[in-house]
Amino acid sequence: MSKTLKIVIVVALVLVVGGILVLKQDRTAAYDSGHSIAQHQAGKNLPKLIDLGADKCIPCKMMAPILEELRREYEGRLEVTFIDVWKNQDAGRQYGIRLIPTQIFFDASGRELYRHEGFMAKEDILAKWRELGINFN
Repeated sequence: MSKTLKIVIVVALVLVVGGILVLKQDRTAAYDSGHSIAQHQAGKNLPKLIDLGADKCIPCKMMAPILEELRREYEGRLEVTFIDVWKNQDAGRQYGIRLIPTQIFFDASGRELYRHEGFMAKEDILAKWRELGINFN
């Protein structure tokens, strides 16, 4: 291998590593500035429920119609998002997911209020929102 090719490879590696560090720093800055990832991504002022799971996980499949009902019934008052962490592994790491499904409740400012691991029935989700001081009726 020629000396020039070696230099080009080293420079390319330095640029790639530098780019990764810049992206990580930007993500960290979102946390450091007091904003959650949910607020940073959504930019909306609604309470938000994020369900992190996978399309092929049985409890996650059971959650799908519940999430769709919540999305439809509380449109304009609650943002409901599903993230497949098998397809988007970065999201699983971003949110610190240990088990799927995981539901994360955020207030309108994007602050995490509560986190639940496993299946969660619609009635339990709505009861948790009320317990957190947010009533959608």
